[in-house]
Amino acid sequence: MKTKWVLLSMYVILGNFKTFAQNKQLSIQQAIELATNHSKQAKAADTKVTGKMLELAVSKNSQLPDAKINGQFGLLSSPNVNLRIPLANEGNSMQVNANQLMLGQVNISVPLYAGGKIKNGIRIAASSVEAERYTALNVKEQLATQVIKLYVSLYTAKQTSKLMQENIKRSTQQVDDFNAMEKNGLIARNDLLKAKLQLSNYRVALQEADKNVNVINYQLVTLLQLDESTKITPEDFLVKEHPLNQNTSINEVYNNRYDLKLLESQHHLAEDRLKISKADYLPSVALTGGYVAADIKNVIAITNAMNIGIGLSYDLGSIYKNKKNVDLAKHNITQIEQQIDIAHDKVKIQLQQANENFSLAKNQELVYKQAVEQANENYRIVKDKYDNGVADTDDLLEADVQQVQSQINEAVSKANVLEKYYDLLLANGQLISNNI
Repeated sequence: MKTKWVLLSMYVILGNFKTFAQNKQLSIQQAIELATNHSKQAKAADTKVTGKMLELAVSKNSQLPDAKINGQFGLLSSPNVNLRIPLANEGNSMQVNANQLMLGQVNISVPLYAGGKIKNGIRIAASSVEAERYTALNVKEQLATQVIKLYVSLYTAKQTSKLMQENIKRSTQQVDDFNAMEKNGLIARNDLLKAKLQLSNYRVALQEADKNVNVINYQLVTLLQLDESTKITPEDFLVKEHPLNQNTSINEVYNNRYDLKLLESQHHLAEDRLKISKADYLPSVALTGGYVAADIKNVIAITNAMNIGIGLSYDLGSIYKNKKNVDLAKHNITQIEQQIDIAHDKVKIQLQQANENFSLAKNQELVYKQAVEQANENYRIVKDKYDNGVADTDDLLEADVQQVQSQINEAVSKANVLEKYYDLLLANGQLISNNI
């Protein structure tokens, strides 16, 4: 018997734990942090940055000396050997059996000058890392924006569901009251049917809201890499959760925007590629050195054969071939500069629009808040009139719908303020920090 109680207690505890694990209260800032750090898209973007950093490390190897060592051992056939070096016993015939060959070489080359190819090649790799960083930050900004829209939509759907549930309770009671009144002949049957129709409409609206909650919740937990069974509860939010620096100048906004920084890094890349193209006009100089050891059995042995010198390489074809490459590199720079100018104008337009939208959303929130108070008061007055036989059923049901709609509008406006606030953060380049 005691064992049964223990098992029952464990079942209750585990059941409660499962319920707790499936329900997660999440602030919008926590959702943004999860998306920008733990989502698959964010991790893929970080992986690309790591790849570019490895490419930079590889490019630095071009500064190091090239060193090669090779050896050879072989069996020879019986060659005809004709020594042209005079020997002391020149008159005597000499048989040479040269049937083995051993050869060893060490060659070292240290680049001294390559017209800037090595230095600029490393700079290109470094600029590629920078560009990939800003690409990753752009991806994370897009993820943050996506999460914000889903979070706001989830909040709106849940608020709508909550309001519908409350109004279904009131409407159900209203139908019960009308039922009793209709049986007592106090109201016509069509008034009862109108009340039932309104209750049915509320139930349909609740089903639609619950469906939206389930769909949006699934999209959000999938994006945030949470368990599929997790039910996210959005917090009631305030725009002060993420402070906005409203004294930011337009130049500071330019410096904060990752899309502009990406274009600037691409401009650096284009400039370095132009330098690489121009370097093809110049020769390459290297310090060279080597060591050779050889042994041909019964013929010759060479040791301590070392050499050191300067190696020069110049591609004469670059004199007439490279001009097109230089022109193309210059053209790419011009294109990116034009893109930067266009992007500056777009940022200014986006910033002005975001400010206007945020201001409008705040003003609308005040209006909808007043509308709720007006709708509540209107319903109270109409209800009193209806109870006193002054207003009819249509007036009462219409006042009820207006009250519900005003409450939904207030919830939507509250969510809209938050969304427009984060749009303003995005326009100012303050949505996410540079945490890569």
